[in-house]
Amino acid sequence: MALVRKGEKRDLPEVLELIRELAVFERAPDAVETTVESMERDGFGDDPLYHFFVIEEDGKVVGLSLYYYRYSTWKGKRLYLEDLIVSENYRGKGYGKLLFEKTGEIALRENCTGMMWQVLDWNVDAIDFYKTYGAELDGEWINCSLKSEIFAK
Repeated sequence: MALVRKGEKRDLPEVLELIRELAVFERAPDAVETTVESMERDGFGDDPLYHFFVIEEDGKVVGLSLYYYRYSTWKGKRLYLEDLIVSENYRGKGYGKLLFEKTGEIALRENCTGMMWQVLDWNVDAIDFYKTYGAELDGEWINCSLKSEIFAK
């Protein structure tokens, strides 16, 4: 029997393993820089930067939904779903649906105007999953990022 629950500090080692598994799946195995320590610092202080749910099967964390809030000048308060991960051996059991809907309930409860996330254009299974909810897929915007060191002058 699977259990969806709020994530706790003790989950972070398994959460980081799920994040690394996702990085391999997304063809970026060396991209993960975060650590258990940084996740603990950033997620469990007085003003946490993120929140998460896990799904357990037989006491093992096999899935994750990690989210935070952002503010859109056009739409207002939004919930941003950073990652929705179900370990490969546990896919096809509806665990992603459970995590996604639990996260959506938070968006509703916290008076967000909606939920946002990204999906790789080649991840057809995920795209099809999101379409079942009527998700709008926007191909216009280009993702941008910089390392903060660029501003050290």
